[in-house]
Amino acid sequence: MNWFKKIVGHDEKFFDLLEASAHQAESSVALLVKMLKSTSDIDALDEMASTRRKDKRITEEITEQLCKTFVTPLDREDIEALSSALYKIPKTVEKFGEKYLVCRPYLESGSFTRQTEILEQTTATVATMVTHLRKRTHLEQIKKENDRLHYLEGEADKLILQLTHDLYSGKHDPLKVIIHMDLYNILEKVIDRCRDAGNVIFQIVLKYS
Repeated sequence: MNWFKKIVGHDEKFFDLLEASAHQAESSVALLVKMLKSTSDIDALDEMASTRRKDKRITEEITEQLCKTFVTPLDREDIEALSSALYKIPKTVEKFGEKYLVCRPYLESGSFTRQTEILEQTTATVATMVTHLRKRTHLEQIKKENDRLHYLEGEADKLILQLTHDLYSGKHDPLKVIIHMDLYNILEKVIDRCRDAGNVIFQIVLKYS
């Protein structure tokens, strides 16, 4: 029966891979928090790049398995969409890390604390939602998690408005304003990537409910 299960896609490989990808997204944010607290610039960025590369390999493995599997447990386009959405999270986190290290001399300690706190919550929520796919969790639970993602995104939007208002108050050096706004916006994109992944998961569960 094992060979038959593999042909029709009822083994757990796609869920394993998607959960592994979500874990890499969480890990990338944990490394981002570590970077913001660390004085060892190169090690932090290397670890972040390694996490992104691991996720890229997972994404490639998903694509390969889609080509090899006759019937998949979820629609192929849904698996591809979720895989792509998850990969964009560590990819965007790494982009932030690269710019952050270049601009670090112009940044103050704690500049990104509130945004990263929200980001930790959004990636944890996405990881939880991905595990629900394997468990065939009821639609109401997924909706609750997705609503939480949208709430966190709303809180992030309010925060960036506050941060922008402060930056444009006239009390900051123009170069620092430009640098901070660029980095704030990248972190905002990471949160948006989490929202996008959550929306894909919600649509998948809605389709099968």
